[in-house]
Amino acid sequence: MPCYNDGEIESRRGHKMIAEFSIVPFTGRESLSAHVAHIHRIVQESGLSFRLTPMGTIIEGQPRAVFDLIYTCHMEMKGHANRVFTRISIDDRGDDLNRMDKKIAAVQEKLND
Repeated sequence: MPCYNDGEIESRRGHKMIAEFSIVPFTGRESLSAHVAHIHRIVQESGLSFRLTPMGTIIEGQPRAVFDLIYTCHMEMKGHANRVFTRISIDDRGDDLNRMDKKIAAVQEKLND
């Protein structure tokens, strides 16, 4: 059962959020690059805006799409490991769109001043 109200989400069409997440499977191996690549394919196929970083993946989209994608990735990884740790950080500011690019541009502008 979702922890969010579908009607509330639908009434805020256009509202986007940014989420950073990382998924760590407990497999006993040090390298996680194969797992990251596998999950990254799912993120690419989602159609959401994203950035792969050394410590996780940042995605931007409507709340339902963001939560659904993270859940899908978590469950996919759960199929490869008995124990999975997922960390999620959400920046939910509904009054602005395309914030991922704007946040970076704002910092770069200040660096150039």
